[in-house]
Amino acid sequence: MALRFDAGRVCLDLLATGHPGERLDSVRALCGWIEEAGLVPAGTGLGHADETWVVRFREVREDIGQLVRRGGGTVSYARALGRVNEAARATPPVPCAVRHGDGPLVRELVAPPGPAALLALLARDAVELLTDPVARAALRECEGDKCPLLYLDTSRGRRRRWCSSEVCGNRERVARHRRRAAALTRA
Repeated sequence: MALRFDAGRVCLDLLATGHPGERLDSVRALCGWIEEAGLVPAGTGLGHADETWVVRFREVREDIGQLVRRGGGTVSYARALGRVNEAARATPPVPCAVRHGDGPLVRELVAPPGPAALLALLARDAVELLTDPVARAALRECEGDKCPLLYLDTSRGRRRRWCSSEVCGNRERVARHRRRAAALTRA
């Protein structure tokens, strides 16, 4: 299953790792997602990651999902809000600019990141989304059949309907074509 980064926010991209199946199913998969999501510079060593990281990222994913899907009032919402706020308090990874040989400056981290630092990036992104009325107003749920993914609709007319035109949009167009073809053969 390919990883997806088309939701418009890294915290929403994290939500996509749970659909249609679990994509954060190993330390290796999580480390790949962390790098592809841009939480760390390419080539950052994450050999110190272990299974506890997978558990923690899944928990934060669940909490963020709870917050962006509902308006609040329930005990579980309050618990999710508290946990996301707590994760946001941690110090995120510290970047620095480093020159390699005679080449350009590249971004590296001062120290290998721990899970709390990386989760702080995700939690802070969620806090920004939840507290920004413009971004919150652009939050949409995919209209694809059985697709629960969320994305920011930044399209010109604010008429985006699917999490991905290539995935859910294409499925919808194919289904529509099949319905039309079936209707013509019955007529």
